[in-house]
Amino acid sequence: MSRRILRVFAPTLILAATALSGCSGPTGPSVPMQPAEFAGAAECAEVTVRLPETVDDLELRLTNAQATGAWGNPAAVLLRCGVASPPPTTDQCLSVDGIDWIEDDSQAPTYRYTTYGRTPAAEVIIDSSTGVSGLTTLIDLNEAVSYLPQTGQCLGAEDVLGVPGFSDEDATEAPATTAPESTDPQSTSPESTAPEMATPAP
Repeated sequence: MSRRILRVFAPTLILAATALSGCSGPTGPSVPMQPAEFAGAAECAEVTVRLPETVDDLELRLTNAQATGAWGNPAAVLLRCGVASPPPTTDQCLSVDGIDWIEDDSQAPTYRYTTYGRTPAAEVIIDSSTGVSGLTTLIDLNEAVSYLPQTGQCLGAEDVLGVPGFSDEDATEAPATTAPESTDPQSTSPESTAPEMATPAP
């Protein structure tokens, strides 16, 4: 089924994670990372204790920062909980098993995904040049990330008609996008999932 995407404005990109090297620990070298602004939030503690042992067959690594996770050696997947929730954006919004993610592909083949409509938000950085599947990774992280309280969701243009600030003309000018029947779990990024508009629900 096709749906229209209403474009709003792009957010400022947040700083990427630091280089992946560090001191040795009991299970091997730890991954140095910078904690997010709201890493101390109780909701991030809920996420951290539920991080999966593997994502897309990559094993969980030690990190040196609160509310973070890393998988693979060298690390190909990084997670930080406690980043600022993104505003409405022109970037593609992907809905993966009930979790909405904003995709930033400006540094491809490294992709950044930030939860949309959850406060605090979580950020996942995936190096797809290693063959990691972005879709599989996000699915593997879904259970942990679902503990972040939902405060909004991605909406299609037809969902926001009648909301102050949005007009029929805006929706008419928006490009149409077809939602696929299924996603390809072998893709390196979940670009094949149905994109929607990243706008808070009224």
